[in-house]
Amino acid sequence: MRPNIVTEAGLQTRVGQWWESIPFLTSAVVVVCGVIYLVCLLIGYDSFYEICFLPTAVVSHFQVYRIYTSIFFHGSLLHVLFNMLALVPLGSELERIMGSIRLAYLIILLATTNAIFHLFIALLVAHNPFHPYQYLLDECAIGFSGILFSMIVIETSLSGVQSRSVFGLFNVPAKWYAFILLVAFQLLMTNVSLLGHLCGILSGFAYTYGLFNFLMPGASSFSAIEASSWLSSCVRRPKFILCTGGSPTSYIPTYSGQNTTSSGLLSGNIWRNLSSWMPQRETSAQAGQDFRFPGSGRALGSGQSETVPAVNSDSNLQARLLDNSNPNRSSHLGVTATREPPLDGRRSVVDNAVGATPGHPALHQDSAPSEEQIQKLVSMGFDKTQVEVAISAADGDLNVAVEILMSQQG
Repeated sequence: MRPNIVTEAGLQTRVGQWWESIPFLTSAVVVVCGVIYLVCLLIGYDSFYEICFLPTAVVSHFQVYRIYTSIFFHGSLLHVLFNMLALVPLGSELERIMGSIRLAYLIILLATTNAIFHLFIALLVAHNPFHPYQYLLDECAIGFSGILFSMIVIETSLSGVQSRSVFGLFNVPAKWYAFILLVAFQLLMTNVSLLGHLCGILSGFAYTYGLFNFLMPGASSFSAIEASSWLSSCVRRPKFILCTGGSPTSYIPTYSGQNTTSSGLLSGNIWRNLSSWMPQRETSAQAGQDFRFPGSGRALGSGQSETVPAVNSDSNLQARLLDNSNPNRSSHLGVTATREPPLDGRRSVVDNAVGATPGHPALHQDSAPSEEQIQKLVSMGFDKTQVEVAISAADGDLNVAVEILMSQQG
């Protein structure tokens, strides 16, 4: 077997694989924001005062459309580039856990609550009896960063870690992580909306503490949306992740223990994350489950074998991963979330790979990769090109192929 056979691809191939690993909604937001910026650049549009979030315009003229138009427009190339690079790991992580439709609803909810907090604070500061300050009412804010700060808070709460790394320079307590980033960006960058970012943090904490529970529809509502005909073309896409919900006793994929820091874009070694062109995660089990983060699963973050407790008695990780389930219910790469318990009596493909049973002969190691083998691993979220190479390198052994693919994610 050739060493590092899956990592021999060129830059163009690795970029393509990185893009294919991004779930449906996250990649859609990146495309929309990028296209909007390019169109504005080509036609010379710079009248952001017409579409930005302007508290005075929202209050006096009831221009509520600004709440949503402002998040998709960016003022410069660095602005849109940095926001989208930050969105990819954060949005991908949350989308794999929540599902595409649920995350879309969450983004709309966060945009709305961010604006409400922004308006409330701006009006409070402008009309306080001690020292009225009008500037916040006239501040014109654009960009996706307010929602990114909300996602940072939600993802940090979900991870369960005790500390986070700020740009790989130093560690801070996890509960202060978003506030440290808020101060750092305010000091390092010009024309940054302090209030917009602060409201994003407040919305994130409000969500994690359950204050928005009454605004979150149930899993049946999201399933009904996914079953609608007008969304069928999106649901059929391989990167689309279904919102299948989860039981209150199920487990969610998390980062590793208390002394481990996240490897996301906003923490850890940023240059290593960019150069690898692949999302990287380190994971361990987190006891307890909140229905705001449905699903059960295990993150394929390293080559080490770390099992996550499951509700059912099926403790064989590879057997669960290679189970003949619906391909659309498997998340893409980084985190594999099994949102429905496996049905009794359903035979795992691993049984075929390990040994022969009556009527079901074992796989031959010297046989070429079959389309069925490839599809089984692709349905787990791995890239098809990597799957074909890994199966060939493993001489048709699916167990070894899975280990190869898992080690490439480490």
